[in-house]
Amino acid sequence: MAEKVEHIGKREIAWSYAGTAFMIGAGVILLPFILHKMPQETVGIWNIFQAITALVMLLDFGFRPTFARNISYIFSGVKALQRDGVAHTTSESAVDYSLLKGTLTAMKRFYRWMALAVFGLLATAGTAYFYYILQKYSGDRQDAMVAWVLLIGINCYNLYTMYYEALLTGKGYVKRAQQINMLGQAVYIGLAIGLIYAGLGLTAIVTSQLASTVIRRVLTYRVFFTRELKAHLKQAETADPKQILSAISPNAVKIGLTQLGGFCVNKSALLIGSAFLTLEEIACYGITIQVMDILARCATVFYQSYMPKLAQCRAEKDLAELRRYYLLCTGSLLAVYLVGGIAWIFLGEWALNLIGSQTYFVPIAMLCVMLVISLLEHNHAVSAGFIMADNKIPFFIPSLVSGAATVLLLWIFLSPLQMGMWGLVLAPGLAQLAYQNWKWPSVVIKELWDK
Repeated sequence: MAEKVEHIGKREIAWSYAGTAFMIGAGVILLPFILHKMPQETVGIWNIFQAITALVMLLDFGFRPTFARNISYIFSGVKALQRDGVAHTTSESAVDYSLLKGTLTAMKRFYRWMALAVFGLLATAGTAYFYYILQKYSGDRQDAMVAWVLLIGINCYNLYTMYYEALLTGKGYVKRAQQINMLGQAVYIGLAIGLIYAGLGLTAIVTSQLASTVIRRVLTYRVFFTRELKAHLKQAETADPKQILSAISPNAVKIGLTQLGGFCVNKSALLIGSAFLTLEEIACYGITIQVMDILARCATVFYQSYMPKLAQCRAEKDLAELRRYYLLCTGSLLAVYLVGGIAWIFLGEWALNLIGSQTYFVPIAMLCVMLVISLLEHNHAVSAGFIMADNKIPFFIPSLVSGAATVLLLWIFLSPLQMGMWGLVLAPGLAQLAYQNWKWPSVVIKELWDK
């Protein structure tokens, strides 16, 4: 019997919530150790590491979500990958294993070259930037440099094996993906805490991340490449990888440009701000952003879980199911932000005092503004995902414009106006409010309810 996209029901959604809760719980367990044991400057360096990792992932340039979406199309029964739109299929269509084998080959080749590019970028320009940041660092510079070298290694390996994530997402293995992530996170937390108390500082965190990534990749491979799938692939001919890359590259590049704009909006503040603000201020802003990211992950569980089904619904032209998924995704997004935001406002500082943190969140007024900005950002991102499920990327130019506007506003707010952390908060919010926050939700609502 041919394999298809896995069924995603209540059990899979429950596992998504359980996995997200575990990831957050694990982060809550580790964060107090970091904030308690590490000086504020070291926390600032750690936040810069995370921003650099996010920047490196841009070299994926939109291919991971594009590969994942096309894997979903293949397992839904399409016989050809298109540059625009989706080839029509039905629930009875068989999987084209020749097309799947060719897509796998294309993925491996692409990420091999990207990993080499990352190594060259981080070993040269990245190291020069980090050396500049270290001139303001009064902590253990040797520990920081060892952590930097390890960070280069983990980013190269992570990108080289990035296609594994696309395979699980595309096949709809929601439950198994969450189980693997939970195990990997448990290894990360346990090892990190032990190494932090062993006095390794930043090296403890990066080493733990490397071990966790290797474990997750090995398990992902074993889950996806079942005995049945291997047998089908062995018998199938390999579709032309160059032709496959040619078909998916235009939209992948558009997604990559969209992600570049998204990085400028959401992550550039840490990198640009580090040139104008102290490491203590960067730590304060960075730790707030980290918790905001955790809240956003909780709020988008429904959307992330149903991504393979959105692609399948697009292929089968099922607008009724798309409407239902849209209401579920946006409703859960709003509910989580409302409950989580209120809890954070009233209990956040109390929690940091309880653990004896050396780093604190931004002031309450600033936090409220950041919550609204983040909600609007992820609301339009979910809408953009519904558009992207139809293999259409109309938002890459607006995303680039928003990113460029954010960078410009950051410079204006931080340098001539000297607005400090308020500049980090307001620049991306104003850039997104001008167009993207309202444009893509209105496009999706019009498409789904006007037909």
